Amino acid sequence: MSDYAERGWPTALPEKAAWPAVFSLTLGVFSLVTAEFLPASLLTPMASGLHVTEGLAGQAVTATAVVALVAALLVAVVTRGLDRRLVMMGFSLLLIASNLLVAIAPNLLLLLLARVLLGIALGGFWSMATAVAIRLVPPPLVPRALSILFSGVSVATIVAVPLGSYLSGLYGWRSVFFFAAAIGLVTLLCQMAFLPRLASNHAARLETLVEVLMRPGMRLGVLCSVLVFGGHFALFTYVRPFLETIAGVGANGIALLLLGFGLANFLGTMLAGILLERSLRLTLTVAPLAIGAVGLGLAVLPLGLPAHAAMVALWGMAFGAVPVGWSTWMARSAPDETESGGGILVAAVQISIAAGAALGGSIFSFSGVIGVFATGGTVLLVTTAVVFARATRSLPR
Repeated sequence: MSDYAERGWPTALPEKAAWPAVFSLTLGVFSLVTAEFLPASLLTPMASGLHVTEGLAGQAVTATAVVALVAALLVAVVTRGLDRRLVMMGFSLLLIASNLLVAIAPNLLLLLLARVLLGIALGGFWSMATAVAIRLVPPPLVPRALSILFSGVSVATIVAVPLGSYLSGLYGWRSVFFFAAAIGLVTLLCQMAFLPRLASNHAARLETLVEVLMRPGMRLGVLCSVLVFGGHFALFTYVRPFLETIAGVGANGIALLLLGFGLANFLGTMLAGILLERSLRLTLTVAPLAIGAVGLGLAVLPLGLPAHAAMVALWGMAFGAVPVGWSTWMARSAPDETESGGGILVAAVQISIAAGAALGGSIFSFSGVIGVFATGGTVLLVTTAVVFARATRSLPR
């Protein structure tokens, strides 16, 4: 255990892994990300059912993201002193309430209020998930536990949109949110059964966020995480226009390629746990290197459909390591304040999503989808060099 303690993991961890508890957290991740993604496949029927435009209905996504950012920063402060088991179960209750309110919402206002509840659950859960997970397993198994935790994102990415669209066609869009509420109930029951009592380790304050951010190497690391996530989302936001206009792929082909992306992402998430057990520095370096190379390669190389499919799959696999890797970095960089550190990282990711999409849109307006991929790929490659040379300098190779 001493080797892992030297790397920054807290030493007050169990000697035996509580895998059912870890899987209950993974189910929470799956439930929350599924609920977050559902409007993407239901926007048109939701707008029609609420008698508003699709643009207004789309604000359900915006409301969730904005509230999640704020919640991620404040939840450790607001819930200080509370049993972390109860806090995580509380987020599951908010998830259930949100989905039920969306399912019965008679107007846009109630829909937005329901999505605000989801934003609180999403930001709060994500900010604490890593801190809770690393208290459930011995130090050598922490990377594996985090890879299992983040596999919930991959599974939700694969099934949420197509399943939502399918069920909506059969039973209507409101039924999809009733179904999502049922998944949330299963999540809550699993957490009640398997999560142990976890006393709050620290009385976090607002000043704690600033103190953690001011630690040596922390600001550069957070900036690099923003660039890595932002570069990915700038590319991913415009992957469909690229496949349609440059690769010449039809709708069915795009669906298959994105399914391949999701499956490869799941595989990459699981492989990241193995790689992280060997070297965090290598993981944080290889992932953006691969995504940047794919982005730049797609922009400049004359490739056929098989090569495009292979590169999209490589991209998905590489991105699978990004959330796991940066969560591990934050936990090692602030082992005494994992909850506050988790909040900072979640807020950084939310900012990177918005910034990446906005920057990609600006570049798209001037130079088209090729410009987006060329710029995004270049930014990721430059960030890779900074991550290797500076941001992970104190980490094991």
